[in-house]
Amino acid sequence: METRRNVKPAPPALAHLPDNLIVFDGICVLCSGFARFVARHDRTAGFRFVDAHSEIGQALYRHHGLDPQKMETNIVICRGRAYTKMASFTAAMKSLGWPWKALTVLDLLPRRLTDWTYDRIAQNRYRLGRRTCPLPSAALKERLLD
Repeated sequence: METRRNVKPAPPALAHLPDNLIVFDGICVLCSGFARFVARHDRTAGFRFVDAHSEIGQALYRHHGLDPQKMETNIVICRGRAYTKMASFTAAMKSLGWPWKALTVLDLLPRRLTDWTYDRIAQNRYRLGRRTCPLPSAALKERLLD
């Protein structure tokens, strides 16, 4: 699967969504931790968030050719492009500015290696962290869609 892709024209139900969007597994402590981290450090409040379990989240997974039941990657939609796997992480970090932008050095590693690593973490995410996460932070809650 390609990790960066152009965003296809959205179906009418998704057309109203903001351009900078993060779709994350809301019951995964790692995924929701990522969303809380971005919400806390996003100085311009440019990102909005969607729980992958919601109707919009499920529709976005299908729209980008991903299995909405597996939710094995966050989707970061940034400036008209959808990113998955490690590219989703680095796209978000780039948008946060310094010092987080420095983590985009991961883009220099072979995509095969970074995606393999991301896949191992995603496949074991419920074992690595509890399956229920704390309530969203105030910063995340006010920017959560759906």
